[in-house]
Amino acid sequence: MKNIKNIILVSALGGLSLASCNDLDTEILGSTITTEQKEQVIENDPAMIEASVTAITSLFSVYDQMGSGNHDDYGYPSQMLSMETRGQDVVSDDIGYNWYGFTLQLDDHSYDWRFTRQFWTVMYSQIYACNEVLKVIDPATEDSDLKFYLAQAYAIRAFDYFNLAQMYQFTYAVAQDQPCVPLILDSNAEDAAANGCPRATVQDTYNQIMSDLNNAITLLEASSKTRSDKRYVDAGVAYGLRARVNLVMNNWAEAASDAQKALNLNGATPYSIAEVSVPTFTSQDEHAWMWCIKISETDDVVQSGILNWPSHMGSLNYGYASVGAWRRINKALYNSIPATDVRKGWFLNEECTSPNLNAEQQAYVQAYAMVPYTHVKFGPYKGELGTSTNACDIPLMRAEEMYLIIAEAKGMQNASEGAAALESFVKTYRDPAYVCSATSPVAVQNAVWMQRRIELWGEGHSYFDLQRLQKPIDRRGGGYEAPLVYNVAADDPVRIYMIPLNEIQNNPQISEGQNNPIAGMPTPVQDIE
Repeated sequence: MKNIKNIILVSALGGLSLASCNDLDTEILGSTITTEQKEQVIENDPAMIEASVTAITSLFSVYDQMGSGNHDDYGYPSQMLSMETRGQDVVSDDIGYNWYGFTLQLDDHSYDWRFTRQFWTVMYSQIYACNEVLKVIDPATEDSDLKFYLAQAYAIRAFDYFNLAQMYQFTYAVAQDQPCVPLILDSNAEDAAANGCPRATVQDTYNQIMSDLNNAITLLEASSKTRSDKRYVDAGVAYGLRARVNLVMNNWAEAASDAQKALNLNGATPYSIAEVSVPTFTSQDEHAWMWCIKISETDDVVQSGILNWPSHMGSLNYGYASVGAWRRINKALYNSIPATDVRKGWFLNEECTSPNLNAEQQAYVQAYAMVPYTHVKFGPYKGELGTSTNACDIPLMRAEEMYLIIAEAKGMQNASEGAAALESFVKTYRDPAYVCSATSPVAVQNAVWMQRRIELWGEGHSYFDLQRLQKPIDRRGGGYEAPLVYNVAADDPVRIYMIPLNEIQNNPQISEGQNNPIAGMPTPVQDIE
């Protein structure tokens, strides 16, 4: 189908531009080399595939992938911020410098809008790149390096489909038999390009996600190759991804077990109270990080100046945020954080001060006239206030998330065990005075959700949590402008994106009638103090 062909073309060109001279598709080996020839070359020299695998990770942060010049088009981090903006915890104003105004209004989901097309393209471009690697490595290989490279493709493809499943259909618990997204794999990619591909069910999509993660785990545990940096998936990260999926599927025992294995194998440990009492979360070198998007100063997204995640999200560096598009915490959520919790200092109070800032940083806040509840969680690159070198790495998984998965999953099986796990984590790493008083599984789950809202604020998790837990998008009391105060039910069709128009037009196996329902913007509701 034409859309898949277009994705293939974009991905292939992107892979060529990102890869080094060792890539299998460079002119050195010739553009007409066959798959069989590639397999033989790879078996003789596994390093030949390395550049293609690196290119997969580079697709997380592609600059202007749609070629439209939009300043919200910078890969997966833009999707992270979009999902945060759709919810209720990352507040901003609908102003000219806020490229996420339509997302803020929940007016970004229709099939003819660029947002759904952009997210679709980001995910499927990376899926295509994963499929290309899977095609040319024998799945029965005994080579340790090739096992590692295969695992990268399986794990990242699973990550992409997991994101798509949560964006284009309601959560697994209520929608197993509903249509999800086309499953384009290494085994059917050519047929899909020629004849189209139907929407698989949510159940089939999750089956594929779990199959890919199981394969990745098996391969990584059998490989002796260690990753060179945290842009690559190790066995711990693969278990962490499977823990996330099991959490969505309500497989509580499996989620807890996988999260614990993730911590054991990866070796990441949570930030201490002292470590998060200053702006941070900027580098893969931080010991709490398990997996990340690695950014270099020479990357196009950095060279662009303001077409990147720190520009839109950072408060202490130069970019769109610094000229008024501040990202703030929900006011009601901020007020719920105890004064004894170090994370309250991740945000400015009503007087626009924070105990986590030194004198120079506080003066910077005042000079830029930041507003109450603006975050100071994420530090600037190399700690340089006002820097325009927005080359911060971006976290995709941290140890803290695994602790919270363990607490929730245990709590859904035994409330007292879950409450004890949650209390131990928060007391040790964030608030020495914290007490978890939850006595039922649902109460523990809600207590964990509250901690996830605070701990993982701004990192791309909150909207998917609303979907998973079937919570309303309730912005009342959050500090939103009046036209943006919503209370949107969990089953409202505005909560999921429509399949993009160009996919409908070019995929003969998905008709307009098979798309998700059309939904208008929500109606604002009366705010509360």
